[in-house]
Amino acid sequence: MTAKPGWKQLKEGDILEAGTSQKFTTADWRSERPIFHKERCIDCKLCWVYCPDSSILLDENKKVCGIDLEHCKGCGICSFECPVKPEKAITMQNEHK
Repeated sequence: MTAKPGWKQLKEGDILEAGTSQKFTTADWRSERPIFHKERCIDCKLCWVYCPDSSILLDENKKVCGIDLEHCKGCGICSFECPVKPEKAITMQNEHK
C-alpha cells in the first residue's frame, strides 16, 4: 500500500487546480483528533454542514458514519456544533495522546 503524499509535496508559488485535497493528505498538521461516538449520534448532520473540510462521512443511507481523518485538520467545529448533551457525539482528543 502506497501512502498518499502530504501537503508539503504541493508546488510552491503556483496556482493549483481545484480538488487537490483529494490527492493529498491534508491532516498531518492536526493537533486534535475528532472521535465519533456513533451510539450518541442523533444524525442531525450539523457536523456535516459546518465541517470546512468535508470530512464528515455519510453512509449509503446518508447517515453520519465517521470522519475522514486524512483530510480533517482538527478544527473542532464538528464537536462545537454537535447539539447532543450531556456527552457530544463528536469529542476532541489530543492527536499525540
